[in-house]
Amino acid sequence: MRRRALFVGRTRYRLPLAPSIAQKFDALRDELDVRVLASAADDSTRGDETFTLVPPLRPALLDGLAFWTALPFRTARLLREFRPDAVICQTAYDAAAALLARRMSRVPARVIVEVHGDWRTSTRLYGSPARRVLGGLGDRVAAAALRRADAVRTVSPFTAGLVRELGVEPAADFPAYMDLAPFTAEPEPLPARPVALFVGVLEAYKNIDGLAAAWQRAAPRIPDAELRIVGKGTRADIVEKLGVRWDPELPPEHVAQALDDACVLVLPSRSEGMGRVLVEAFCRGRGVVGSRAGSIPNLVTDGRSGLLAGSDDELVEALVRVLSDRALAERLGAGARDAAAPWLQTPQEYARRVRELVD
Repeated sequence: MRRRALFVGRTRYRLPLAPSIAQKFDALRDELDVRVLASAADDSTRGDETFTLVPPLRPALLDGLAFWTALPFRTARLLREFRPDAVICQTAYDAAAALLARRMSRVPARVIVEVHGDWRTSTRLYGSPARRVLGGLGDRVAAAALRRADAVRTVSPFTAGLVRELGVEPAADFPAYMDLAPFTAEPEPLPARPVALFVGVLEAYKNIDGLAAAWQRAAPRIPDAELRIVGKGTRADIVEKLGVRWDPELPPEHVAQALDDACVLVLPSRSEGMGRVLVEAFCRGRGVVGSRAGSIPNLVTDGRSGLLAGSDDELVEALVRVLSDRALAERLGAGARDAAAPWLQTPQEYARRVRELVD
């Protein structure tokens, strides 16, 4: 029996899909009948036979408010039209909308929640500080959705621990699909100049302010070293004041080149779900200077594939240590390359796991 799955989330898609994203959904369609409810990129069409995409509104504040307000009604409509066996929700907040939609539509689809990180960061460590007003309410909504969902899928030991704190046992634990093709060629040797690379959104949960402060302390001790930043977000002003090399956005192949041009990836997050960029760095044979937060210690072995920091002082010392010792950077890079294997999966492997979860 071929089952039907409706995927619901806030991800922005552009149609036609890029090849790296298309292969994921091609593999899913080999296992399931698939529909997707998500957001549309600015220059995308609104949908096709698989995708129903919500066009963006301006200003951005209205876009988010409109999306979440209408999500239960849009989901209910697709439940009636498509009648899926399961609704697979990208976050606990999507799951809350799906549970309401199931009641409204009276379609008995099972609700599956994916937990990619700590749901509490979305109101406390992301976007405008005004979001913090919603912190308590958001926590209660997310916890209720996780407890009432038919199944929860986590992506790492860290995220599994978060849901177990609520008394919920994950039905499955496997990483999200990552197209790592641009990163899996034979790694380049370390560059002559010591460079630390940060790749991620410029938001509080990535601790971009902590990285800026640490670099200001570390840089005088390693005058030949450089910090490069790739990312955009609400805290871009911190990077502008720092005066380092900064690319707001790069395509995957250019991120791979940026890793080749660096000696180490730095990821000082205050919280981290399943850090895709960590796996990308591992594939390129680059060690990681990371915080002891979220899933980072699940991926990075301290002293083997990277250096872990538990405080601002330790972050400064780790940066100075790895950027002033090429042999150490090379050793961590070799360990990182070995650590990549457990996180690699083909689109077909990912799709099979999703289908097993739906079953």
